Amino acid sequence: MMSNEPEPLFRVTLLGTGAPPPVMNRFGPCTLVEAGAEKFIFDAGRGAMQRLHQLQIPFGEISGIFLTHHHSDHLVGFTDLWLTGWIGRPWGQRKVPLKVWGPEGTKQMMEHLPLAFAVDIKVRSNSYPPAGIALEATEISEGVVFDKNGVRVTAFKVDHGGEELPAFGYRIDYRNRSAVISGDTTFSENLIEHARGADLIVHEVATFAGSAADCTPQWQRILANHSTPEQAGEVFSRVKPKLAVYTHLLLFGGARAEDLIPATRKNYDGPLAVGEDLMQIDIGDEVTTRLWPS
Repeated sequence: MMSNEPEPLFRVTLLGTGAPPPVMNRFGPCTLVEAGAEKFIFDAGRGAMQRLHQLQIPFGEISGIFLTHHHSDHLVGFTDLWLTGWIGRPWGQRKVPLKVWGPEGTKQMMEHLPLAFAVDIKVRSNSYPPAGIALEATEISEGVVFDKNGVRVTAFKVDHGGEELPAFGYRIDYRNRSAVISGDTTFSENLIEHARGADLIVHEVATFAGSAADCTPQWQRILANHSTPEQAGEVFSRVKPKLAVYTHLLLFGGARAEDLIPATRKNYDGPLAVGEDLMQIDIGDEVTTRLWPS
């Protein structure tokens, strides 16, 4: 007998698709994944709480936060999610500890943040649930890092170029469907291996539109730590997702977001979109996108 019940939600929402420049149309890197009963946030860049508030998702419903690496543009929104989520107005107060998964150094960060905000926490603890301000940190290595309620999250190492810090991507599997979040990475064979068979891949990108002579040493260094559209296109052509979406857009030398797809087409002719803040991607028999609200 056919069931009339709707299929459980498996949705990826790009809360922020930008990079360090503090522009208003692209907040810092942050991705919300809703899979059945779980709601996870991957990275917490600038404006993460504001975007979550726009979606009217109760702060207390967030199951936890996964960090890809410890660059500040992926972290500066974390304290807002943590502290404002505890206060809870107007969308649902967090009453249990906030779980955080991340690379080496995550435990140290989560131990010191309560010290930095000790005065605020002491005062507010008279009015808000003490358990809700606690941070529970787990430092990850490559492999399965979460497996509960039918949701499996697997961490895999990526290559952030010359940056001397551990960096990870994540694969989320739910009901025989999957989404991959690249994190910051150059071209990565390990990412390709872990992304095979994924329905959706959300991948970072960086590009420079000027001449080679105009590309400053600083820009050269940054570009060497990220993936060009051509490199990402090779990744997509080998992974063959139902949809590839760009996030964490680094655009230099007059490059524009609309330049990304033509450059990618040199190596990939499959389904592709340039992500925007509050783009929602539903993963079912088909992978569909819409901009919130719509």
